[in-house]
Amino acid sequence: MDFKQIQELIKMVNKSNIGEVTIEQKDFKVTIRQKEDNITQVVAAPAQMAAPVYAPQPAAQSQPVTGTAPASEKPKAEAPASNLVTIKSPMIGTFYRKSSPDKPSFVEPGDEIAPGKVVCIIEAMKLFNEIESEISGKVVKVLVDDASPVEYDQPLFLVEPA
Repeated sequence: MDFKQIQELIKMVNKSNIGEVTIEQKDFKVTIRQKEDNITQVVAAPAQMAAPVYAPQPAAQSQPVTGTAPASEKPKAEAPASNLVTIKSPMIGTFYRKSSPDKPSFVEPGDEIAPGKVVCIIEAMKLFNEIESEISGKVVKVLVDDASPVEYDQPLFLVEPA
């Protein structure tokens, strides 16, 4: 392996969720490990996001008249009473809103969706899984940032059913 190949390998490992890679060729061996701090941060991010994810649900629907922040936070707790439906992650992985960086997002807030429409991609173990809507309606809010790690059953989108 030459220096450029090693640099490419390091870049690929940094972009992925791989913790360690070892390559051996004849009398050459290289091991690349990600810092454990990065892995810990990735695991902590979904847990921190889970609490706010439930809060935004009512703000979009329950109290559009209220303009103060504290008032809008209280309605967020009432979100389950509203008619919004949550599209949740069916797996653990990395959430992507687009099929590639140069393409438009699958859905934006305000877009109409129908059963079978692809709303996002979740990458798990180098497999890109298209997540399809099971309901029809209008996307009210996207709850996860692009290229963020997601947990199983984590809310991804809020949808107002049609």
